[in-house]
This record gives sequence, C-alpha cells and structure tokens, in this order.
Amino acid sequence: MHRLPLRLLAAPLLALGLAQGSHAQVLTLGVVPQQPAAKLYSLWQPLIEQVRSDSGIELVFKTAVDIPAFEDGLRRGDYDLAYMNPYHYAVFSRSSGYNALVAQAPGRLKGLIVVRRDSRFKRLEDLAGQRLVFPSPAAFAASLITRRELAARGIPVEVRFVRSHDSVYFNVQRGFAAAGGGVWRTLKSTTPEAREALRVLWQSPGYPPHPIAAHPRVPLALQGRVQQALIRLADSERGRKLLERLRFQAFAATVDADYAEVAALDWQGIPGTLEPSEEAEAHTP
Repeated sequence: MHRLPLRLLAAPLLALGLAQGSHAQVLTLGVVPQQPAAKLYSLWQPLIEQVRSDSGIELVFKTAVDIPAFEDGLRRGDYDLAYMNPYHYAVFSRSSGYNALVAQAPGRLKGLIVVRRDSRFKRLEDLAGQRLVFPSPAAFAASLITRRELAARGIPVEVRFVRSHDSVYFNVQRGFAAAGGGVWRTLKSTTPEAREALRVLWQSPGYPPHPIAAHPRVPLALQGRVQQALIRLADSERGRKLLERLRFQAFAATVDADYAEVAALDWQGIPGTLEPSEEAEAHTP
C-alpha cells in the first residue's frame, strides 16, 4: 500500500499544536484532491513554504481522501483557505461563506472528454452506450460540464465515478472505460504513459478557474497577506518555478462576482449537484 509522507499525515496535528502552543498565525490550506494526496503534497508543499516565508503566516497543507470528502470539509468549514473548483465556490461561498482571493491567471478552465489514442471514437455521439468515468459527481469541468454536454446532446452513457482525475486517465488508458472526464492541467501533469495513450475527443467552452478562497473566520488582514504573497510568486524566478510545477503561470486577484456565470448555470437533470437544500446527500453517487 502506498504510504503518505509523515508530514502530510501529521499536518492537522501540526496545525493544532502550533495554534495551541504559540502565538504563531496558523492557517490550513485545503486542496481539492484532483490527484492522489501524496502527489498533491509534493506539488503544493514547496509553494506553501514559499508563501509562508513571504507572508509570515504558518500555512499547513490539507486535503481529503476524495472529492466528496473534500466537499464535506468545505461544508463544515474545515479549511481556513481552500483551493476549490468553481462550482464548489458557487455553492460554498453561499453556504459556508468562503471568499475568493486569487485564481490561476491567465486562462479559462475547460472540461475535457478523453479517449484512448487508438480508439475508434471520433465524435461524442460515438460514445452512446459506453462506460465513462468521472472523478466525482460534483467535479466541475471534468464531471458536471462534461455530463451536461452529453445530456444536452441526448447521448446515453454508463457513468462511473472514481477517486481522482489521475484515476480517470488510468481507467481510460487501461481500457476499463471508453472515455472519461478531465481538465487540461491534470491531463498535462499525469504520467507520461497516460498522456501518450490518450487523446482529447471534446473540450468545453472556458469558465473561471479554480479559486483559492478564505473562510470568513480568517481575519481580513491575514487574507490580504496571503493574497499578496500568492500574487507575488510570479515576480521571482523561484516563485515561477514553483507555479510551473502546478502548471500555473501566475495567481491574480479574483472576487466573488467573477463566479456569477458559474452560479447561474442550469444543472437540471444532472445528478451530483450540491444545491444547499440537498447537500446532505448530494455527494453520494
């Protein structure tokens, strides 16, 4: 069984110990588990350490076993700061009060449907009756947007949910599913073997990218310090290298209004949405 780094397993205890044992300002940063936890930790921890150094705020990495568990954490307000998908923000900015600070810049988020490079599928309509895999019911671009497109075209498919974007690519690569949903950033950062084996069959229009948002309990002064440290990463060679590891060019300031178009989308008939009145059971496939 793959073992997580000790520091990753200990992160919540570290945050608690620092908060109780000193006057250090400690904030947890929850990262949506688009990829396995150990991989996320290796990608995000160096950037977190740089932001910690630049801002003077102790940041502690956190994630969850899968995206539905991460959604539960957002619902409870487990994370002081959270890197979440745009649909998560549209829901949890209302129900939990999260406030957008920064988002990836430049660029727009696009959902993808990928197939094996050597498959016979040329159009979305060719997938009728096939098994498709998605990272979770409420993964925005990789699951909600892609399934919305299939439903709009009247293409019936067998839907299965897996733990992460990397799991989607693995299942399609190995032929366990005919196609799957993803996004460009995770496709580009998956294994070379998977990238070589897959091709993009369809991509969506662009939407606002994932924000990093703050829970309302975080003082505005600390929110501002973290925001500025994230934005300044692109000003140094080291910062740009840390961003490049995540397939980012830079962070730019963002505000709640930037996600109005996501909040306005109609999800009628698409299972897995997280409307506030249904949150208790919405994460169950």
